[in-house]
Amino acid sequence: MELPFIDEHRVLVAAPPAAVWRALGQQFKGNRVTKAVAPVVGAEPRRAAGAALEAGSTVAGFTVAEVEPERLLRLAGRHRYSNYELTFVLTDEPGGTMLAARTHAAFPGPLGFVYRSLVIGTGGHRLVVRRMLAGIKRASRP
Repeated sequence: MELPFIDEHRVLVAAPPAAVWRALGQQFKGNRVTKAVAPVVGAEPRRAAGAALEAGSTVAGFTVAEVEPERLLRLAGRHRYSNYELTFVLTDEPGGTMLAARTHAAFPGPLGFVYRSLVIGTGGHRLVVRRMLAGIKRASRP
């Protein structure tokens, strides 16, 4: 099922794709936010399993659905109020690596509508994604 597009955020990272890819893996390896939120909303999967950045591995709230090392990482998940995908695309650019984070999600039913209003409508999602990209950028520095 193709999910509706929500948004895309980008950041130019002054590092090669390999460094950005490593930082991306670290971002999800032990993310406290996803661990805390996953049980509250009934996210699936609930915990980490497998090696980071490998197809089929999981972190709280996400399964690695597609991987092209140093190019693409697509994470998918679901919970009581939403089905979602977060896709990271790395593009080699002059001056570094462009890192894009694309969100697709569906929010079924009345509770899904309320959840979307709280998360997307308030700008909370945008803030979280931008902070995540900033953290990956910082962690990519040599």
